Amino acid sequence: MLSERQQKILRAIVDEYIVHAEPVGSRTVSKREDIGFSAATVRNEMADLEEMGFLEQPHTSAGRIPSQIGYRYYVDHLMGPERLKRSDLIMIRQLFASQMDALEQTIQQTVSILSRITNYTSIMLGPELYDNKLKHLQVIPLHDRMAVVILVTDTGHVDQRRITVPEGVSLSWIEQMVNLLNAKLSGVPLFRLKRTVYKELYQELSRHAEHYEYLQGIIDQMLVADQEGRIFTSGTTNILTQPEFKDVEKVKALMELFEETDTVVQLLSNQEDTGVQIRIGQENHLEAVNNCSIVSASFTVNGRSLGTIGVLGPTRMDYRKVVSLLEVLTRDFSEHLRRIYG
Repeated sequence: MLSERQQKILRAIVDEYIVHAEPVGSRTVSKREDIGFSAATVRNEMADLEEMGFLEQPHTSAGRIPSQIGYRYYVDHLMGPERLKRSDLIMIRQLFASQMDALEQTIQQTVSILSRITNYTSIMLGPELYDNKLKHLQVIPLHDRMAVVILVTDTGHVDQRRITVPEGVSLSWIEQMVNLLNAKLSGVPLFRLKRTVYKELYQELSRHAEHYEYLQGIIDQMLVADQEGRIFTSGTTNILTQPEFKDVEKVKALMELFEETDTVVQLLSNQEDTGVQIRIGQENHLEAVNNCSIVSASFTVNGRSLGTIGVLGPTRMDYRKVVSLLEVLTRDFSEHLRRIYG
């Protein structure tokens, strides 16, 4: 545990560095109204904080910057809520007050507003085509060991998947299973498909015990949501305005990351159903974002998590502002979805 004085000094250094992006010296900290310690006292405490791993000293400066450990301590113990600007709150409320029935339009507007207010990159994993229902499935044989399964929704969305047919499984048997699924699942919302299959069709499907494991795999392939259709981003080039990312290689790695659908999904995966999560630097387990932080939260309807919205920025992120924004956005967006879908 840090002493109260060390906590105040660490908080001051993080706050100063977030605003100015320059190493923070002891004189700068001592002049703050909320500190009240001499520059010499602050300097000694800064040396101790560096030794404990909370601060780092760039070679070219006498000042200190927060380490990733320092940021983690800050967000866990020192960061208070931020009062958002009235203009930002009005912008959010106007978005959800407008009667936009098109979910995709609402999502795109939401990520756009979030990136505009924060000046970071915003990402949303949207609902799995929440407002679409299954119209029918169709299987088209390509050859003995390969087929294409086509999923059509009531809104005309078409998704197709290639499936491999193993030895001992006939295409006629697969067609029989697809006909069964059509009979039971037509009109079911896409996000409920897999749950409905395993809850309501388990007994019928388990009669085909010799192929049941393969059948599960096929159903998973057929009914998996199209990830690309779920990912919405805004402000992907905002990172270029941050002084930490003048290194071309760092920026190149990040830009390439946004082109990899699975990787973007991974960034926001394992999100808890409630609350805001903060992952700092190497906690993200992806080299491209080792110098970034990701703050994310889920939005829900009737207790069910439907998607995740997140903000990606430098570790020198304004955490207080981003957390407060996400708390407001996820609450209002969840309420908006409840009004539309009940």
